[in-house]
Amino acid sequence: MVTLADPAVRPAAGALRQDSYDLDTPWHAHDMHQLQYAFEGAIEVEDQRGSYFLPRTLAAWIPAGLAHRTSLHRIRSGSILFSPDMVPHAGDRVRIIEVSPLMREMVLEAMRWPLKDSQDAMGEAYFASLAHLCGEWIQREAALHLPTAKDLQAALEYTRANLKSGDVIGASRAAGLSERTLRRRFRTRLGMTWEAYQRRARLLSAATLLTETSSPIGHVAAEVGFESQSAFARAFKNLLGRTPREFRTRSGSPNERLPLVGGADATPLPPGRSQAP
Repeated sequence: MVTLADPAVRPAAGALRQDSYDLDTPWHAHDMHQLQYAFEGAIEVEDQRGSYFLPRTLAAWIPAGLAHRTSLHRIRSGSILFSPDMVPHAGDRVRIIEVSPLMREMVLEAMRWPLKDSQDAMGEAYFASLAHLCGEWIQREAALHLPTAKDLQAALEYTRANLKSGDVIGASRAAGLSERTLRRRFRTRLGMTWEAYQRRARLLSAATLLTETSSPIGHVAAEVGFESQSAFARAFKNLLGRTPREFRTRSGSPNERLPLVGGADATPLPPGRSQAP
């Protein structure tokens, strides 16, 4: 358990800038609720129920006390942390939330108030409003995660690392299993076929490419392993509820402004700098 909510030292809520982090954390929990978001790139968050890949169109809600681990590798990212009483109905699992333009702007602006610093009246009011909105946002979670299982980890890693050319035979070899056994374990342990897992992994990777690059949609489709742009567009809309073009338009520019730290007149931090406590 990582203790963050010490009222003698820290405010009830605040931001944690994580740009310089290059780590795969061990399993841990916080005594504060966490909203984890990548301004650029992607984050991986895992709890006991699944592994969650988060491009900048998605955020993770991690309730206080929930065991999880996170992969952060030198990307622009940050977290908002709340004392448990600020979001009383926080749930007991990771929730994936689609990031609206309002949420993105509020998270960006919240970086003005690092968790390590004392907080003024404006900051207290700002985080109180943000906490109320989080209570609403987590009720509209997106089913955008990749499940995980320890006995299939090698096969899962192979599949994610070989989106364009990987096949079930390669996944079986990576796991040291027969194809028949691998297929049976995917159905019983993950609740989906290997092909369904590969398709979802491809689509989540495509979501990152759509938000982080200006590559034509056809190139994105080919990069993640789809032979047909039309098939890619259908699969993408079935999973994410909108076409790739609509998704890219809604996500905004990958060159949006850097979060400000230290007040309204502060200058943006250059990439790689961190105000983490």
